[in-house]
Amino acid sequence: MAELFLVNGKLYTQDPAYPHATAVAVRGGRFWAVGTDDEIRALAGPGAQIIDLAGQRVLPGLHDAHFHLHDWALGLTRLALAGTRSLDDLRQRLAQRVGQAAPGSWILGQGWNESYWPVPRLPTRTDLDDIAPHHPVALWRSDLHLVVANAEALQQAGIGGSTPEPPGGVVDRDRSGAPTGVLRERAIDLLTAIISPPTEEETAGAMRRGFSLLHGLGLTGLHDYRLMDGADGPPAFRVYQRLRATDALGVRLWMQISGAHLEEAIALGLRTGFGDEYLRIGHVKLFADGGQGARTAWMLEPYEDTGGTGLPLVPMLEMAHAIERANLAGLSVAVHAIGDRAIREILSILEGLADRLGPSARRQAPNRMEHVQNIRPEDVARLAALQIVASVQPVHVVDDMVMVEQTLGPRGRFTYVFRDLLEAGVPLALGSDCPVADPNPWWGIHAAVTRQRRDGSPPGGWYPAQRLSVAEAVWGYTMGPAQASGRSHLLGSISPGKLADLVVLDRDILEVEPREIAETQVVMTVLDGRVVYRQ
Repeated sequence: MAELFLVNGKLYTQDPAYPHATAVAVRGGRFWAVGTDDEIRALAGPGAQIIDLAGQRVLPGLHDAHFHLHDWALGLTRLALAGTRSLDDLRQRLAQRVGQAAPGSWILGQGWNESYWPVPRLPTRTDLDDIAPHHPVALWRSDLHLVVANAEALQQAGIGGSTPEPPGGVVDRDRSGAPTGVLRERAIDLLTAIISPPTEEETAGAMRRGFSLLHGLGLTGLHDYRLMDGADGPPAFRVYQRLRATDALGVRLWMQISGAHLEEAIALGLRTGFGDEYLRIGHVKLFADGGQGARTAWMLEPYEDTGGTGLPLVPMLEMAHAIERANLAGLSVAVHAIGDRAIREILSILEGLADRLGPSARRQAPNRMEHVQNIRPEDVARLAALQIVASVQPVHVVDDMVMVEQTLGPRGRFTYVFRDLLEAGVPLALGSDCPVADPNPWWGIHAAVTRQRRDGSPPGGWYPAQRLSVAEAVWGYTMGPAQASGRSHLLGSISPGKLADLVVLDRDILEVEPREIAETQVVMTVLDGRVVYRQ
């Protein structure tokens, strides 16, 4: 039975029974004992593997509570547009990729965010056509709710002036009615339907490359999400099972099912929690609205810059039916809700179901709401009363503050209200929404604690009353996801009997100046009692 002994550390166990532990023993993939150096060394036999941590800070393994693993892994091979400084910068990157691409091949990219550009306007097909006249191009905005495509891509997808608006989607058009190249929400499906998907071998290879990167960030688990219609769900699930069968699944996955496959899941008898400690069926992902950057989040009041109020992606009666069907079948739901109108509507549905279903809907994990980006104070109390998990992404605070000011003005005070949620008693689980944002959890913790960019702006933080403490943010990346998946008995703390996942840091984030947290480096990551990363 494999054993590992770690001594001379500063363990932040999150277990009140071991508040001052300096050492931990691991046996058979579980924490065996926690205590002092002398206590743990006494358990080690001759030739035991003992690692001296040199006084470094140790945390439980981190879980990202909202991650798009399939898209992120494949995106590592696509045109990287995160951090583009202007439209010209995007065009230059595209031109470079065109010069490397095979004739006529698709060029896919993701990560651009026009709100950071000197002239914050959306690119259109005319910005791409002169650079790529013979390559179909599709470039996803950072939030993945909007794509800009060139003329060649639109033509291949059959998107023209007479193309009808798909339900839940928008095809932007110029004054003559011709598509501008900007596709929002479900309209993106018109494009993706004609793009050849990668093979399972290609996907598995991308996953393997990604796991080592995640270990280097201290991530040992992900709550993995499907996008929109869930077309990536079945191939992703096949690859995950394939990797698991060969002991190559490098993180613990709580895999969400797309709402598009709800009836199939019910017919098969799948329930939330089915699986093993590396791969489990999680929540059913449903979409109430779109994204704020795309101006498709469903708002109570109009956007300051466009005058629209966004849109629901499905009728609320249909949403209510789906949630009830899932819960009665033992499937918990995770509802994407960004706009304050969307959140209010979903709360009303959940309140009605709670009254009607009572204890009849028994699930391993609580229902949850994803993003909870814009929420009015009166709705915070409703969310707390229902004990719905708020799955939030602190790194979006620094990514979105300019866009929020543009779209909402003073209503930005209702955006990313983490402190209000926590003090009201709403369970929080923190994540990144990667690849919408960078997966670095130390950037996420820094954003939650400072509400500042990594350069220290704005002074004092953006709506600083909503900051979290470092301990609260760490909880959100450890016990928060454990509770959200109904696995707090297995994950989230360094406690005897729990799964042996932990991370060793180059600095004590509980004691350093908050601005330093973003620079944290991982020294060692242990997953299932095995050292999977060492600096």
